[in-house]
Amino acid sequence: MAATSRAEARWEGDLVKGSGHVKPASEAFAELPITWAARAEHQHGTTSPEELIAAAHASCYCMAFSNGLSKAGHVVERLDTTAEVDFVPGTGITQIRLSVRGRVKGIDAAGFQKLAEEAKTGCPVSQALKAVPISLEARLV
Repeated sequence: MAATSRAEARWEGDLVKGSGHVKPASEAFAELPITWAARAEHQHGTTSPEELIAAAHASCYCMAFSNGLSKAGHVVERLDTTAEVDFVPGTGITQIRLSVRGRVKGIDAAGFQKLAEEAKTGCPVSQALKAVPISLEARLV
């Protein structure tokens, strides 16, 4: 059975001067304001679709990588992942960069890198975003 996630968004006005909000049905976080300026110019205090994609990708990647490491017999102490999503007005999303730092018992740097790449490929959000180049920088700490 599928687990369906849902969010709602409202927009009022034109693209440049308008604004809106986005809210997850789960109520895991409060309604977030959205504006074109936040999307194109990184205005503080509002979010963008790309920032939400980055949050989804970073969290999904952590889960996928943790699962791969555990299945390979390693003890995951901590994974810190950053996802950066580039948006170019008029073009769209052009690139995603994942960066992960991990504290994992029983693995060397080469094994960590191999499983990090496998998680990047297998992560469901990575799968959904295959049309965009995704790079990965992984470091065992």
